[in-house]
Amino acid sequence: MPHDKIKGPASYFPSIEKTYGRPIAEWKALVRGRMPAKHMELVAMLKADHGMGHGHANALVAHTLAEEGA
Repeated sequence: MPHDKIKGPASYFPSIEKTYGRPIAEWKALVRGRMPAKHMELVAMLKADHGMGHGHANALVAHTLAEEGA
């Protein structure tokens, strides 16, 4: 059976961990610590406070909010 390729926001996770040096669990905890907030407010926080690129920040926030049912 072929290995299914990861799709959606989670496909960014290996690159986020490699680029920014923290595990995804830490990034998600940081996002959750700023909730409640709007999606783009959380993206802006990751970009401004942690130098994260827009695509990485957006993927991380989208995945985290989806887990929270927001």
